[in-house]
Amino acid sequence: TTLIRVEDAYGAFTKILTFYDQVKHNKQGIEQPSVVSESATYGENLYLGSFSYVGNNVKIGDNVKIYPNVFIGDNVEIGNNVIIFAGAKIYSETRIGHFCNIHSGAIIGADGFGFAPQEDGTYKKIPQIGNVVIGDNVDIGAATTIDRATMGSTVIHHGVKLDNQIQIAHNVEIGENTVIAAQTGVAGSTKIGRNCMIGGQVGISGHLNIGNNVRIQAQSGISRNLKDDETVQGSPAFGYSDFN
Repeated sequence: TTLIRVEDAYGAFTKILTFYDQVKHNKQGIEQPSVVSESATYGENLYLGSFSYVGNNVKIGDNVKIYPNVFIGDNVEIGNNVIIFAGAKIYSETRIGHFCNIHSGAIIGADGFGFAPQEDGTYKKIPQIGNVVIGDNVDIGAATTIDRATMGSTVIHHGVKLDNQIQIAHNVEIGENTVIAAQTGVAGSTKIGRNCMIGGQVGISGHLNIGNNVRIQAQSGISRNLKDDETVQGSPAFGYSDFN
């Protein structure tokens, strides 16, 4: 048996898979039918799959791979080495950094859930005129939704990893290198710090401040601000060390 010994087996295995993944996605060219606005610009080695749409004034960097049936709205900016998988929808004014992966069915920049109650019991829609800003090295899972801000920006900072089927509401901010597991929902205007780890099916109320290095166990309900380095669980959530 031939063995290759390395100090970090997991890291070495990741490098091998990364190399294979790059080869697998090494596509180029614009397939037809597809629609690319005359005012759109793109860099070298673009791959644009069939039945995709690229709107007015879109700016796309180098080595970007856009798979079939992707919609990219007006004034979107996409950095270098981004992969957008089939069926993703990127609404207007969204800004995406470098080395990002956006998986199938993700919707970025849809309207935030804003409605003003009226005297007659009906609701009037509040226009959502902000955008979504995504940093570098961000992964966004399949069927995850990130809403545009009412005003200003919904911000996903560098290195954030979002699992499948996550809801990020308007004006939310997620700090660098935070990871969030599937089916979590974050309500509007909540700020989440750096290097947090949030389990699956967590619900976070709106207008909260979650500190840095926070750990939230799966299926927790967060209705209060959390300080740096807290670890909580439950609904309503309490300190993990207090569990009996």
